Amino acid sequence: MAAVAAMPPRVRRIRSAVAEVEVVGAGPNGLAAAVTMARAGLQVRVHEAAGTAGGGARSLELMEPGHFHDMCSAVHPMALASPFFSAFELTKRIGFAVPELSYAHPLDHGRAALAYRSLERTIAELGEDGEAYRSLMGPLVERADGIVALTLNHLLRPPADWGASLRFARATLDQGSARWNRRFRTDEAAALLTGVMAHPVGRLPSLTGAGAGLVLGILAHTVGWAIPVGGSQSITDAMVQDLRAHGGELVVNHRVSTLDEFAAAKVVLLDVSPSALLELGGSRIPAAYGRALKRFSYGNAACKVDFILSGPVPWTASDVAQAGTVHLGGTRAEIAEAEREVAQGRHPEKPYVLLSQPGGFDPTRAPQGTQTLWTYCHVPRGSTRDMTAAVTAQIERFAPGFRDVVVQSRTTTAADLERYNTNYVGGDFGGGEISLRQIVARPVLSFNPWRTPLKGVYLCSQSTPPGPGVHGMAGYHAAQRALRTEFGLPVPGLGVE
Repeated sequence: MAAVAAMPPRVRRIRSAVAEVEVVGAGPNGLAAAVTMARAGLQVRVHEAAGTAGGGARSLELMEPGHFHDMCSAVHPMALASPFFSAFELTKRIGFAVPELSYAHPLDHGRAALAYRSLERTIAELGEDGEAYRSLMGPLVERADGIVALTLNHLLRPPADWGASLRFARATLDQGSARWNRRFRTDEAAALLTGVMAHPVGRLPSLTGAGAGLVLGILAHTVGWAIPVGGSQSITDAMVQDLRAHGGELVVNHRVSTLDEFAAAKVVLLDVSPSALLELGGSRIPAAYGRALKRFSYGNAACKVDFILSGPVPWTASDVAQAGTVHLGGTRAEIAEAEREVAQGRHPEKPYVLLSQPGGFDPTRAPQGTQTLWTYCHVPRGSTRDMTAAVTAQIERFAPGFRDVVVQSRTTTAADLERYNTNYVGGDFGGGEISLRQIVARPVLSFNPWRTPLKGVYLCSQSTPPGPGVHGMAGYHAAQRALRTEFGLPVPGLGVE
């Protein structure tokens, strides 16, 4: 981030003044809240424990100079669908590569299931299961806007489009119950959906996994799965630039230890976990609210493996190279078994692996002649195990010769993830277990879960609705309510000026 001396004069003056709004955490949600408040004309200061802003949307040179790796999120369907980023006009601020092939799912013997932006092309490629896929996904794609609006809001709020919500509920029941195999005859169609349903860590089938996977599938066939040019950091940098342009300040390398630091602020917005809120509030937290926060449970985790390659991954199914995202793990049954093992506290020998290959879409990530590769697999919460060998074996299974193009790798265990970002409790990068209870009560059961019992204090992390993802909506929801309740101000416009 730029030094204080490089900030506009108005920004430098805030440092010696009292900020009306203090924000803790410069992840996507904290920055979304900060931008919204600053656009309303308020004095805003953001505090970040790390040396740079970003949180779950940060890109770093992890191994070699000139090779940029996304630390957490890498591919951003939500960036093109989020109401916050739409209002912010993100696509006017940074570049995106949107592959025609949103994601791929290779299988043994050179087979692969392919999810194109074109629903019709996807149906054609699925052969005998094409019409079954159409009957599931077609009605959802037709009502995509209503479903996205439903899932990026609080589920206790009545939906704006009841018809879309009912379609989504039926499809979720279809793929989220033990009867999920009734629809498809081939491995390809079942695996194509299972790969996206496994994004949230948890047993399969499940209603939460099905719901998340269907939303991702809808976006794959509408806006696409976007890769930000320059890495996820580009999204963060655009928000920081806007914050500063409207008089806000970013303070890095400052870990806030107590809410007492902000006694003079009118509003405090916290992009932190519920456990961190308990620590920051201390004895000020009312007993009943504190007990509810303590009941909030964290999910299992990820082990991340980054690679530098001397060339593209040598996929047996050559079409897989055209996908920005690849799901590895074999058939639906194999992935379900791997996720069951994680749920039981074990490390799968053949884990589910999520893989992003930006090299074919964004030449800024690595010098010519090399590529970066982003992967992770699911592991039990708090794991310290290095899963590089298991991840490499799964890639080699579908891309023989992969080991020959690996120049260097770096592993981030689940325990390392928590050290990287204390919001990732035990390496849970989703900000809390994704269960039916914790979709509705996130982190507490309330029509306004962002507002805490402490006057002027709001929680705006992915531990609040709508949950995980780089969409900025938790911060946007919290900021809208704080503007109205604490300042009596309308929500400002966010577009490019």
